[in-house]
Amino acid sequence: MSTKLTLTIDQHVIEKAKLYAKSQKRSLSNLIESYLRSVIMDQKTESETQDGLSPIVSSLKGAVKYSGEVIDTKKILEEELLKKYLG
Repeated sequence: MSTKLTLTIDQHVIEKAKLYAKSQKRSLSNLIESYLRSVIMDQKTESETQDGLSPIVSSLKGAVKYSGEVIDTKKILEEELLKKYLG
């Protein structure tokens, strides 16, 4: 359902926005609605990831099970490089 909305915007901005909308073969109302939808979607995406991670990184959470064992990553890297280059 569409509802009428009254906005107060600088006249120069309105004129430029109308020209832009016309060049895109869209109405100014459609342009503003699309912008507001994109703002809402961005906000929804940010709030959905409470941990501050991007949606892609957040989707990977839990993909690897951690045993709780302390891992010396430097040692593992050193061993793997020795295997690779010294065989």
